[in-house]
Amino acid sequence: MLKVLRNLKKSFWAVVVIILLLIVQAQADLRLPDYTSKIVNEGIQSGGIETAVPEIISIEDMENILIFSEKDKNITENYTLVGESPSKEQEKVLKKYLGKDYNVEPNSIYVLNDIDASKEDELSSIMASPLMELQTVTNEDTASKIKENMMANVPEEQKAVIENMSILDIIKSMPEEQRNVVLEEFTKQIDEMQDSIKEQAAVTEIKNIYKDLGVDTNKLQNNYIIVTGLQMLGIALISMVSAITIMLLSARVAAKLGKTLREKVFKKVLSFSTGELNKFSTASLITRSTNDIQQIQMLIAILFRVVVYAPIIGIGGFMKVLTTSDNSMAWIIGVAILAVLFIVVTLFIVAMPKFRKLQELTDKLNLVSREILSGLQVIRAFNTEKKEEKRFDNANRDLMKTNVFVNRAMTIMMPALMLVMNSIAVLIVWVGGQNVDQGVMQVGDMMAFIQYTMQIVMAFLMISMISIMLPRASVSANRINEVLETEPAIKDKEETKKFDPSKKGLVEFKNVSFRYPDADTEILEDINFTAEPGKTTAIIGSTGSGKSTVVNLIPRFYDVTGGELLIDGVNIKDVSQKDLRDIIGFVPQKGLLFSGTIESNIKYADENMSDERMEKAARIAQATEFIETKEKKYQDPIAQGGGNVSGGQRQRISIARALAKDPEIFVFDDSFSALDLKTDAALRDALSEITHDKTVIIVAQRISTILNADQIIVLEEGKVVGIGTHEELIKNNETYRQIALSQLSEEELDKKGGN
Repeated sequence: MLKVLRNLKKSFWAVVVIILLLIVQAQADLRLPDYTSKIVNEGIQSGGIETAVPEIISIEDMENILIFSEKDKNITENYTLVGESPSKEQEKVLKKYLGKDYNVEPNSIYVLNDIDASKEDELSSIMASPLMELQTVTNEDTASKIKENMMANVPEEQKAVIENMSILDIIKSMPEEQRNVVLEEFTKQIDEMQDSIKEQAAVTEIKNIYKDLGVDTNKLQNNYIIVTGLQMLGIALISMVSAITIMLLSARVAAKLGKTLREKVFKKVLSFSTGELNKFSTASLITRSTNDIQQIQMLIAILFRVVVYAPIIGIGGFMKVLTTSDNSMAWIIGVAILAVLFIVVTLFIVAMPKFRKLQELTDKLNLVSREILSGLQVIRAFNTEKKEEKRFDNANRDLMKTNVFVNRAMTIMMPALMLVMNSIAVLIVWVGGQNVDQGVMQVGDMMAFIQYTMQIVMAFLMISMISIMLPRASVSANRINEVLETEPAIKDKEETKKFDPSKKGLVEFKNVSFRYPDADTEILEDINFTAEPGKTTAIIGSTGSGKSTVVNLIPRFYDVTGGELLIDGVNIKDVSQKDLRDIIGFVPQKGLLFSGTIESNIKYADENMSDERMEKAARIAQATEFIETKEKKYQDPIAQGGGNVSGGQRQRISIARALAKDPEIFVFDDSFSALDLKTDAALRDALSEITHDKTVIIVAQRISTILNADQIIVLEEGKVVGIGTHEELIKNNETYRQIALSQLSEEELDKKGGN
């Protein structure tokens, strides 16, 4: 898999941008639950007041707070009385709370100094208890109870006076020692409470302090919610833009990787010799170039989100839970992760073998489909449509069953995971509700905890999903690498030679032997002959004697395994394959045409060749007689493989294609077999026009095709059993004579120069 991913270097900067954007998106997503918590806790519950530190406070309320605080200096040193000429900072605060047209008497209001966040947190913890105590004692029920306790311990003559005083005035009038005794039990209970409860009560008292000053607390709350909501929307917008950009770039990177892999696979396949092509079936190579690469593309499209985004969200979310929420609920996250992993691992074990089998079954289906479509005429001729339908149906059904099994497994997984996520949400609400009821946790914190937990679970879910996709993609990557890492048996040497111009067109077989890879015996053995320019060399023999194998060695479709094959005086292993094939015009047994037009097929070697040269080649190949009957002449369309022309027409266009190339050496591998005798004779006569200085090698089954060859090579079981002209071989070679007699009578042979 890593070898395939190395091809991402072409998209290096796009990958860097994706990673940076994923970090931005992850950070944005991690901040959103904090804003949810702020809107609920500070915006709704606390009326827009963030800490237990009032920014403005009357001198009277400050004195009331200091009654309950032993750290009066720590509090007052952070405030400044507003004099006749407020400073710019004080003006800003006063306008924020009292409006632009504020009217404040000098030395009647304290304004909080410009302090840093850590100092404000420290001050908040100091003021929370005094503010709560002040809020509690000013509560009517609590004040009445305290008064009753105090009235029981005072003389009768003082009761009338105390009854008409407020609880704060009573406490202020007490000596400090007595005051401490009265408040001791009361303050002790408050000190034992959770900080969150004290802060909530303190915020309530701050709202009363602001109201006493004429602050519009409703407007303060609305402003806080609007500002925080807009910040939340801004972060959500950043996350959305990042996500969209990431998906676009990821799709582009994945598509570019797919393009690169297809190019590499295709280029590699083009370098394969016939041996490698036989090793990989055509159907398998097509599957590897399409379906397997598609699997890699799908993986890459989401891989970055899993490798970069999921860990940041998972670890970041867990850290946020531990630092910003009550970590007594952290065990719920552990339960969620274990439940997700249990489901995924179970499905992983069940479905994994099927992922590996899917690609093999796809190969098999492609192979069966290709065979049936290629051999449709034979199937119809033998009336075996039902048999082939059954064979296709079996391959199709096997693939369908495996796909259905995998899809069912995935179908089960998603509802199961959603059940886990919803159950975890219910568990959080249940446990969190109890904590909220006990004052241990605020509602906003519980909501943030739910969001963080869902983010963590989704991160593990993404990692689990990729762990399921990865094996199938890994199988595909291995299949692609198998092609890319296959070294062609036939390849150029690091330093190649050039052909000898003085031996142009000379083809020499010197003790040539050949065996197919993994074969036990030699197919060709000790082949010796020379084909000279200006002469025609014919090769004939019974079926399986090795005729086609001999000529396939000339353009290096296979490499000789023994002896030497020289062209233009140089061993063909020492020259580049391009140079070698540039001087050879090869016409295979099966005339294969490419989709396009008659012109594009004849000009296949050089699309810029002149029309005169094309037409001359077509005339020599005896193709003009049917081309001229076409409606569009040379622009008439050719279907894939030449399916819309007859076998003879296909073969003549193939011959014209080789002739138009104008090479040094012509190799015809039984290329006249589909031609009638008249066309065959006319073609050979016309061929002499352009081959007077060319080397012509013809493999033929028909004696009539090679009667006038300058030399005929007779093969039997991979060995040369005769070399000579037709007349010489008829007299001296029994194998050749038997082949000739199987096609012509004694009288015809005698007439053509026999005995």
